[in-house]
This record gives sequence, C-alpha cells and structure tokens, in this order.
Amino acid sequence: MIYYISIGETDKLRKERGKMNKIELLAPAGSFEKAQIAFLYGADAVYMGTKSLSLRTRVSVDDNELNKTIEYAHKMGKKVYVALNIFAWDEKYDEIIKAAKELNEIKPDGIIASDGGVIEILKQYAPDVDIHISTQANVISYHTANFWYHNGAKRVILGREMSKDQIKELIENKPKDLEVEIFCHGAICFGYSGRCFLSDFLCGRSANLGDCAQSCRWAYNVYVEEKNNPGNLMPVEDDENGTYIFSSKDLCLIKEIPEIIEMGVDSIKIEGRLKTEYYLASVVNAYRNAIDDYMKDPENYDYTKYLKELEKTKTRGLTTFYFNDRNNKDIQEYEGKQYNLEYEFGAKVVGKENKKTILEIKNKLSVGDEMEIIIPGKLETEKFKIEKLWDIETDEEISTINPGRANQKVKIILPIEVKENWIIRRKK
Repeated sequence: MIYYISIGETDKLRKERGKMNKIELLAPAGSFEKAQIAFLYGADAVYMGTKSLSLRTRVSVDDNELNKTIEYAHKMGKKVYVALNIFAWDEKYDEIIKAAKELNEIKPDGIIASDGGVIEILKQYAPDVDIHISTQANVISYHTANFWYHNGAKRVILGREMSKDQIKELIENKPKDLEVEIFCHGAICFGYSGRCFLSDFLCGRSANLGDCAQSCRWAYNVYVEEKNNPGNLMPVEDDENGTYIFSSKDLCLIKEIPEIIEMGVDSIKIEGRLKTEYYLASVVNAYRNAIDDYMKDPENYDYTKYLKELEKTKTRGLTTFYFNDRNNKDIQEYEGKQYNLEYEFGAKVVGKENKKTILEIKNKLSVGDEMEIIIPGKLETEKFKIEKLWDIETDEEISTINPGRANQKVKIILPIEVKENWIIRRKK
C-alpha cells in the first residue's frame, strides 16, 4: 500500500507512513559473482542481461549462469530481473522467441523490455513472468504508464528526465498495482532516456542493440572551415576543458532518499553492469544503509555520511540531474575526468587458511599500505595497515605483490573476522 504525504502533516505521521513503504534496492549484476556481491551488501534484487538481447551485450550472461543466479537469489528471498530490452530488427525475433520460452522456464522475477514487438512476444511465450517496461521506452507521463499497464506491464522504469514533481503526479494517477522504478545512481546517457544513435553513426556499434561505444564520453575537437579556403581547418576552443561536449556527470540521489521513499516509489535502481565488484559493494552498501537508517529514524537522516562513502568510488562528478529542478544546468562533465584520487579496489576475500585470510588482489598491495574493509550492513569501515603478506604458494613472507595474472592471490592476517566476497579498498 502506498501513502502520500501532504503539506502540514506531523513528523510523527510522516515517520509512520514512511515505514509503510518498503522500497526495493535494485543493483546491477554483470555476472553471477557480481550478483553475489550485490546481495551480500544489501541489494533486494539485481538485474542482468541475456546473451545478445540486452543493452549491455559486452557483459552478457549465459543461460547456466543466469539460471544459477536465479536459484541463488530465490533461496535468499531475493529477486532477479532479466533485461531483454533491445530495439529489435525483424531478423532478431526467432532468437527473441527462443529466449522468451527459456525465461518462462527458469522463472526470473521480471523481464525488462522496451520494444512493443518484443513485449508482444513476451506476453505470448513468457506468460508466467512479469513485464517491466525499460527506461528505453521513455515512460515520462502517467498516460504512458497507464498505456503499458493495460498492455501487460507490472512495472514501469521511468525516464531519468523526470523531476520529482512529475514523478509524484505519475504515481498519483497510475493504477494502484502498477509498480514504479527510478534510477538513483550511476551514469546518465546523452540520448533521450538512453536511446542514442551517436555510437552507431560514428563506429557502427548500435547502443539500441546493446553495443554502445560510449561515444558521448569521448573528447571532441570542433573546427571551422573558411568558405573561400577549403581544407584550411581552424580549431574552435572555448578553453582547455571544452572538448568533452557530450559527457554528463553521474546521477546521485542519496540526499533525496527521504523524498523518494515518501512519494511512494517502489524500486530505486543503481546503474552499472560494467562496473567493478568494488564499485558495486561500495554503492549498494551506502544506499542500503541510507534507506535502513531513514526508515528507523527519519528525523535524523544525514546524507553526508553516505555521500562520503560514495565519493570513494571511481566516478565522474555527481549531479541530481533534473530530479529537483527541470532547469538544472549543472549536469555536464566538460573535463571528462573520473574522480577518486584517494582510493582503489584493493582485494576480495576468497578463503581462509588457519589464521590467514586469502585475498584475490585487484591492485598492487605492499606492506605499510592503508586499507579499509567494507563490512556488509555497516557504513563504518574497518581500517588497518598491512603488516605482513605471504606468498600463496610458498607461504614465504613478501613485501609487495602485483596483479600479474588473473585471480592473483596472497595471504594476510586481518584485524577482524571476515567472510568470503567481502571487499577491501586500498588508500592510494
């Protein structure tokens, strides 16, 4: 049941009603291992792609891995949504029908789709699985939401162009049992709700078929040609930061969590199936703690402590995009930089050997390095310095180790008891 907060209601009533709406935290999972990390650090659900029919084909998940993830999630009472959200040419439909039949057998909790033709196939060949309308379908009004509801949708994923006032209006006018999902964190596409032909135009890789080259993140130089002197190109330069003309900042709505919960949003989504396990653990853990803390004590919600954690991940500048203001101009990242000067992915816990913990390293580790253990369910990290390292094969002490090969491992003694898949960050 969804409650709405009107102006003038007491803090007590706001608190009671906020607790009634249990919002879902939805995380990206580019693999079974990443799904494990997402669930460990507090995600209620994950979304994954099919082999060649989602918008991130470069992190495709095969049928066995997808099936394993669904079984794993359902044992814990978690959910898995599968993206089948390309805009398909006719020659793709045999593959789409096959995928729909398979998904109806393995029973994910929802299929994310955007193409009307694909949705008709899903209704026919995967009738037992809920349909979620992708942000690619540009749902930005309750009229459109109602259309999709009457055409079989269980959930609509709103376009990131919407403001909070527009989202509220949609929620107030939608069918009661139609769920609403919004993005809360991650990259913002240059195209309208992510639909873009720039990549296809420049290098023959279609974003709408899952093969985006992220052309909007490239550096561009603009030139003018004098009409009477063809071939004489002169650069147009505003300043040294003016070349990343398409690149946007990353979305971050951690401050707006109270409003999002109170307005009745059903699910908030983190973008990033291409991101690392470190990014996933850090961001999911921050939003998990933010949601839980607000639900327990809304009057004392302090977004700054969660923001500090989010800023320890590799990201572009952060923006609320149009959520608070449709006229917001602070959305571009003209320098093209990714920010995180202090921290990087250090290692992942993969096992134990007597008193020693076995780590899979992700960057160079050395004796004396300052580290932080990201603890699932806790915002505060466990800080420590590396005092000793042991070679994984010889058990001899070493002073440093480089990730020279895949799955490179090392032994260490940690200050607290840890579990498999816990993530450790390194201070640079």
